[in-house]
Amino acid sequence: MRRLTFTIFVAWLVAVTCPGHAQRLPFSELARSAAELTHDHVIYDPSYFRISYPNGDVPADRGVCTDVVIRAYRKLNIDLQKEVHEDMRANFRLYPANWGLTSCDRNIDHRRVPNLITFFSRKGEVLAISSRAEDYVPGDIVTWDLGRGQTHIGIVSEKKAAGDRYFIVHNIGNGQEFSDCLFAYKITGHFRYGYTTQQ
Repeated sequence: MRRLTFTIFVAWLVAVTCPGHAQRLPFSELARSAAELTHDHVIYDPSYFRISYPNGDVPADRGVCTDVVIRAYRKLNIDLQKEVHEDMRANFRLYPANWGLTSCDRNIDHRRVPNLITFFSRKGEVLAISSRAEDYVPGDIVTWDLGRGQTHIGIVSEKKAAGDRYFIVHNIGNGQEFSDCLFAYKITGHFRYGYTTQQ
């Protein structure tokens, strides 16, 4: 029994710390990373910015909903700018053609919800969309249709709202914040990426 426990511990340690396994993290880490972002003062700003690559970011006091997800992952050393760009470059035709582009743009591609939906669908775990609050756990990624062609994305936090429902960390216009909005809009996607719920 002691040997089995040690083996499990070593497997977890390798998954978290080794570069070749950097994408396997405890699910709570992403939720905590997102929660830290709520302490930063950020103005909602959908402007196009030219940013460095890799690990580029818009000005620290600016951002939209996708930047919450990007920044939360970056705290865990996962660079969605690079990962989305590399996948789009290799599979451009599989990504939405909503913007009439004929090639990748590493300044903005990862900051668009439809592109993140495609990326998480291809590289992550696609989960069922349901009306049961308990199906959405901390660290899950959720996307919504706000109507009139507007899409949105956020991260399920560890902070409880009501019953089994968790607050969402997102930016829908008031900066990076907690909101009790899981079922406020039409859910279009439910994903896990870069970690495991097996603690």
